[in-house]
Amino acid sequence: LRGSKSFTAALPGETERNGHGLGYKSVSVGHLEAPPLSPSRLSLGRASSTATSTAAPEQGRPRDYLVLAIFSCFCPVWPINIVALVFSIMSRNSGQQGDTDGARRLGRMARLLSIVSIVLGTIIIVLYISLSVRGNHSF
Repeated sequence: LRGSKSFTAALPGETERNGHGLGYKSVSVGHLEAPPLSPSRLSLGRASSTATSTAAPEQGRPRDYLVLAIFSCFCPVWPINIVALVFSIMSRNSGQQGDTDGARRLGRMARLLSIVSIVLGTIIIVLYISLSVRGNHSF
């Protein structure tokens, strides 16, 4: 036997609706009538985090690594660091829209691409400097 999620409640103005003199109405748990919000509580923006995160505590805003991606743009590996910058901006946009999982995923990709860009850029710079110094020392 499964338990039902409905119950009977006395509501004002419902005394004659069910055909009995008793003021009871059968409603389900998901369809309870809630009082309207006061005008001071209405908002056109996102709901506050305290109202939306009742099950799990808020873990903070996901990192988008925008500063790291901008720093990687100074390395000479432009296709990779531009893609890292795009992923970082997409991560920031996803976080602002409330998609924390997508923001974390895009942020990790931006961090990875930024680090790869910085490492490859450092290798390219070191190789360029070492080859140019070696080329100037021809005896």
